[in-house]
Amino acid sequence: MMNTQETIAFKQQLKQFCETLITQRIDIARAASTHAQQAANQEEKSSAGDKYETSRAMGHLEKDMYTRQLAENLKELARLQEVDTSRIYTLAAAGAVITCTHISFFIAAGLGKQEVDGRTIIFLSPYSPLAKTLQGKKAGDSFLFNKELLTITTVC
Repeated sequence: MMNTQETIAFKQQLKQFCETLITQRIDIARAASTHAQQAANQEEKSSAGDKYETSRAMGHLEKDMYTRQLAENLKELARLQEVDTSRIYTLAAAGAVITCTHISFFIAAGLGKQEVDGRTIIFLSPYSPLAKTLQGKKAGDSFLFNKELLTITTVC
């Protein structure tokens, strides 16, 4: 069992983990977008004009896809930075860690299932359906997850 200081430090570690992962995704999307733009710009005009136009169009579509991913990740990072991990929660909310028997959930950013310090944590966006289901639940409450009834042991 962790004391208040350890709990807050752990939650801040989880938030930092999220920031690192999202920042990596931002860097990758930025680099991929730039690469796709450069590839489209460098496509040489050949005697087969259609091939040239198709390659340029594909490059632009790829750049647009990475630009959308970049925008989503930037939005996710901005939302994450608003999450308060400096306090202990008694009800599930953004910034809370919800612990069940075999698994924990952290409501801050939608990064899915991750391993942190040997613990399996499911990172949820506060806007995800599961986070909305958990909203307001407390220790002792139950909810359905992957067709399994889980009981919350702690909320912090």
